[in-house]
Amino acid sequence: MVAANWPGVDPEWSREIEVASTSDADRPGTVRRWHLLDNGPQLSRRALVPAGTLLCVHGNPTWSYLWRTLLAAGSDPAHPWRVVAVDQLDMGYSERTGTFRRLAHRINDLRDLTDALALDGPVVTVGHDWGGVISLGWALAHPQQLAGVVLTNTAVHQPAGQAIPPALRLALHPALHKWGTTTSDAFLRVTHSLAHPPLSADIRSAYMAPYRGAERRAGVGNFVADIPVDASHPSFAALSGVAEGLRGLKAPALMLWGPRDPIFSDRYLKDLISRLPHAKVHRFEGAGHLVAEDRDIATPVFQWLAGNVEASEGESTRSEATPAGGQEQDAAQPGPAEFRPLWHPLQQQATGPAGADTAVVEMAPDGTAARSLSWRQLDRNILNLAAGLKEAGVESGSRVSLMVPPGVDLTVALYACLRLGAVVVVADAGLGTRGLSRAVKGATPDVLIGIDKAFAAASLLGWPGRRISVRDLPAARRRILGVETSLDELARSGAAPGAAQLPDSVDPDAPAAVLFTSGSTGPAKGVLYTHRKLAAMRDTVAETFGIRPGARLVAGFAPFALLGPALGAVSVTPAMDVTAPRTLTANALADAAAAIDATAVFASPAALRNVLATQDGLSSAGHKALERVELLLSAGAPVPEPLLAEVQRLMPRASLHTPYGMTEALPVTDISLEQIQTADADAAAGTSAGADAVAGAGNGVCVGWPVHGARVAVVPLAADGTAPGADPVTEAGVTGEILVCAPHVKEAYDRLWLVQRESASLPGWHRTGDVGHFDAAGRLWVEGRLAHVVTGPDGVVTPVGAEQAIERLDGVRLAAITGVGPAGTQAVVAVVETSPPVRKAGPAGPQLAGRVRKAALEAGVKVSAVLVVPAQPTDIRHNAKIDRTRLSRWASRVLAGGRPGKP
Repeated sequence: MVAANWPGVDPEWSREIEVASTSDADRPGTVRRWHLLDNGPQLSRRALVPAGTLLCVHGNPTWSYLWRTLLAAGSDPAHPWRVVAVDQLDMGYSERTGTFRRLAHRINDLRDLTDALALDGPVVTVGHDWGGVISLGWALAHPQQLAGVVLTNTAVHQPAGQAIPPALRLALHPALHKWGTTTSDAFLRVTHSLAHPPLSADIRSAYMAPYRGAERRAGVGNFVADIPVDASHPSFAALSGVAEGLRGLKAPALMLWGPRDPIFSDRYLKDLISRLPHAKVHRFEGAGHLVAEDRDIATPVFQWLAGNVEASEGESTRSEATPAGGQEQDAAQPGPAEFRPLWHPLQQQATGPAGADTAVVEMAPDGTAARSLSWRQLDRNILNLAAGLKEAGVESGSRVSLMVPPGVDLTVALYACLRLGAVVVVADAGLGTRGLSRAVKGATPDVLIGIDKAFAAASLLGWPGRRISVRDLPAARRRILGVETSLDELARSGAAPGAAQLPDSVDPDAPAAVLFTSGSTGPAKGVLYTHRKLAAMRDTVAETFGIRPGARLVAGFAPFALLGPALGAVSVTPAMDVTAPRTLTANALADAAAAIDATAVFASPAALRNVLATQDGLSSAGHKALERVELLLSAGAPVPEPLLAEVQRLMPRASLHTPYGMTEALPVTDISLEQIQTADADAAAGTSAGADAVAGAGNGVCVGWPVHGARVAVVPLAADGTAPGADPVTEAGVTGEILVCAPHVKEAYDRLWLVQRESASLPGWHRTGDVGHFDAAGRLWVEGRLAHVVTGPDGVVTPVGAEQAIERLDGVRLAAITGVGPAGTQAVVAVVETSPPVRKAGPAGPQLAGRVRKAALEAGVKVSAVLVVPAQPTDIRHNAKIDRTRLSRWASRVLAGGRPGKP
C-alpha cells in the first residue's frame, strides 16, 4: 500500500485503525483492521477547526479513492471539513475478513468504526452505489449526530414486479457470478468503463490496485451476491428498513446524479425524491454511474454545505431558505395578486353567454377544419377526463408526459391534468429524438399519454410511465404497445354516475408543469412552473397584448395553442409539422385564420419567412383572412425589421410585435414594428451625431420595454466575458447579462439544482444568460448569449449587432459571429449562409469576405476570417437559433486546415 502512487491523494490522509467488531458476522472480541483516507489529523496539525465531518462510503467495486476530491476540498483552510472516506471491510485496503457480510452487518460495521473514531456531530454522510444504502443506514441510526446526507447514484428500493438492472442480473447469474466478480477482474473493468470521459490509465490503475488477485476480490463477489433481488433475500428486510426510514428523515439532503447509468437509472432517483422530497437534486447530463469521476462534485457539495448544513447550525441563509428552490422575493417586488387558476377564463366562457361558441379548432392536412369543440363541450370533456384519470390512479402530483399533437386532444388532456393537480410534462417533438428522449427520461413521468408513434418510441428508447392512448385501440394493438387504456375510455368512465370527485381547488404553489427549453445552447432544461406562475404568465400575456376573452388566435407555435383557452381565446394550430416551424405555408396560415376569423397570430421568424416565400399561392379568400388579423406576435429568435415590414404588407391591419422572452419567463419585454423603426432611427442618428446623442443604442436587436409586471436590469460584463457582479443596473450603454424579475418567472429548473442556484444567485432576479444593454429611452437591446461572447485581445465582442449588419447585405440569409482560439485572444470569425446557398462549406470568396468584413467593421467588430455554409446549424424547435458553439468548433477545424465537412 503506497499512497504516494494514488493520483490526487495526499499520502498524509492514508491511515489504518483497529476496530473492535460487534457484528454477529464475527466472533465476540474480534478486532478488524480498517483503512481510511482521513484529513482530520492533517487539519489538527495545521490548527484548523473543521465545520463538521463528511463520512464517505464507497460502493462496489470502488474504494475510498472515489472521494479524493472531497478530501482535497475539505482540506482548504478557507472552509475546512474533516473528510473520513472509509474502505469497507473486504474492500479497498481494509482487512479481508473471510466472512460473508450482509447489508445489516455493513451498517453495523460502520457504526463500530465511527465509535472507534469517537466521531461526533455534525456529520454529513456521503454515499455512492451500495455505499449509499449503508451510509443512510448509519444516518438513520444516528439522528443526533446527523447534519445532512449526500447521495450519488444509489438505490434503496427495488420496485415489486420490476427486474433489477440487466448488468446486475448478469453479474448474479450462477454461471458467471464467481468468474465475473472474483476469479477474474471483469466486474471491476466493466465498472471502470462506465466513466464518461474514460478514466486515465493512472486513475484506472489506482482503482484496480487493492483488488489484484482473486483472493483480494472475495468482497466484490459477496457484495454483488448481497443485492436483495426480492422479498425472499436475507438482506431485503434491512434494505426495506432503510427505505422506509427515509420518509421520516428531515435532515438536509443533496442528490448528485449521473443519468447515463445502466445500473442506477433515473427511476431510482425518482424513488429517492419521493422519500426525500426536500432534497436538492442535480442531474449532470452526460455523466454516468461514476459521477464523482465524470464531474466535479466537490464544488457543489461544499456550496451545499455552506448554504444548508453550516447555516443550519445558526440561521438559514436567505438563498437556501427559498421554498422549492424557486425565486426569492425581493423587498421591492409586489406581493402575489389574487390567484385564479389557469383554467378560470375557460370555465367563465363555458358558463357564460359564449358557452355554445367555438373554443378550439383542429385543422386537417387539406386545410379544412377537422374537429372543433364549443366552450361548454371543452369544459365538460376536461372534467370528464380529469375524473377518469383520477379513477385510473393519476393523483395530484403525478407526472404526466403529453405526447399528443396540438389540437383538441392535447388541449383536453392538458387542462384535465392541471385540473386534477397532476404535473404535465411538455417535452415537444421540436427537441429532436435525442433531446426529446433525454427530456422524458429526466422528468421520469408516471404516465405517458400519447399516440401510437409515441409508444413505439417509448418502447425503443426506454421511456418510463404507464401508457394511455388517445384513441381506443384493438386489444392486440394495446398489448403490443403496452397501453392500459385510452382517453376516450377514461372520459366515458369519468362521465358515468358515481365517478371520482375532483378537488374543489388547487394549491397555487404546487408544481403544475415542466416545460423544456429549446436545447439550442446545450441539453434542453426542464423548467418547473407552479399553478401560480402559469396563471401569472396568462395574466401577463393578456395585459401586455390586450388579448381578452373572445379573441381568436392562430398559434404557429404549440405552447401558444395551449395558452389560448386560458386566455378565453378561440385557438387553432395551422396544418404544419410542429417540429419544423419553417413548414408553415401562407395557405396553411390563411386557412387556419379563416377557420376562426382570426384576430391574432403567433408565429416564429422561421415560420414567417416561409409564409412570405409561399405567399404567391394565396387565394383572394386567403389574403382577406390575413388582412383581418389585428395582432401578430413573433418570438423565439431575433426578428429582422425588413422581415416584419414584408409581413406588414401581408397583414396590413395587424399591429406587429416581437416580444422577447424564454421558456423561463415568457414574455419579458415587448416592442412593435413602429417602435423598432423608431429605435433604429434613433440608433442611426446617434451613430451619425456622435456617441453622446443616443447613449448605448444600436448594437443588437431592440426588444423594447418590460412587459406588464416585469422589471429588467443588467449585470455588467467583465473583461473575461463573464458577469460576476452583484449590482443590477439600468443605466444606458452598459452591456451586461440581462436579469428579469416578474411574477411569471419560473419556479425552478427541474432537478438541476446547480443551474437553478446560479440563475437565482441575485436575490429576486432570474439570470437569463442573455447579454444586452439599455438605450437612453430605456429600451432593451439584446446582443446575444453570454456563452457566445467572444473575448479577443481588443476586448469583449457580443455577436448580434455585427450579425444583423452582415444580414443586411444582398445575398446573405443568416450570419453568425463566433470566436476561435483561447479565451482572451480569440479571433472573430463570421460564418455566413448565403442566398442562394453555396454547395460546399469552407472559406468565403474574396468579394463576399470583403463585404462581410466591411459591414461588421461598421458595426464595431473586426472580423479575422469569413466562412460560408450551405445552411446554419439551428435548433429544431424554432429553426432560428444558431448553434454558435458548434460553429466555433467547426471553424477552428477549418482554419487549422482540416476538411470542412458539415458544421
